Amino acid sequence: MSVGITVVGTLLSLGCTTLLAYALSRPGSFGSKPLLMMVLFTLLFTPGMIPSYLMVKELHLLNSYWALIVPALINGFNVVVMRSFFLDLPQELLDAARIDGAGEWQMLRRVVMPLSKAVIAVVGLFYAVAYWNNYFSALLYISDATKWPVQLVLRTYVVDGSTIGVDNSQITGVIPPPQQSLQMAILVVSLLPIVVLYPFLQRHFAKGILIGAVKG
Repeated sequence: MSVGITVVGTLLSLGCTTLLAYALSRPGSFGSKPLLMMVLFTLLFTPGMIPSYLMVKELHLLNSYWALIVPALINGFNVVVMRSFFLDLPQELLDAARIDGAGEWQMLRRVVMPLSKAVIAVVGLFYAVAYWNNYFSALLYISDATKWPVQLVLRTYVVDGSTIGVDNSQITGVIPPPQQSLQMAILVVSLLPIVVLYPFLQRHFAKGILIGAVKG
């Protein structure tokens, strides 16, 4: 389920961040300045553990995978980074699209996003790594051990010193494998998805940067 949480959370976070950053980058959009101040406020003051737990409880998300996604859906830093990139896009292209009759949604989908592949890939990687490495939220919000993500399982075995092995009371003549070897195997498994994903995104970064270099 860790892969599912990472994929779903990254897609939702990336979509919400892109929409919010684009709305904040448009001049004259309704409520953009107060909303931007709220986003910047989250960078200076983060909610405490108890208020966050009470919010998740009131939303009836305890022991749910959504408790690992909804509280971390939008990151203020990523919104600011993406908004700054959108502000640097040539205004002439957006004006030309508007003259051709394109609405805001069409400009975002056909003009802004093709020119923003680099920043979208970077922000997407930030979200994916954050979701994949997040174990503390599961420790707070999920008490059912069968729903724990791999990072929390890894912490249980490596940090807490829990043992992994075979019940010798039922199976005789079986030598349990060394605990340190099992811990290292779990660690490699937890690192493998990000290691496999990064080379593909790295090539995508280079392509997006080249597109941005010739957009002017």
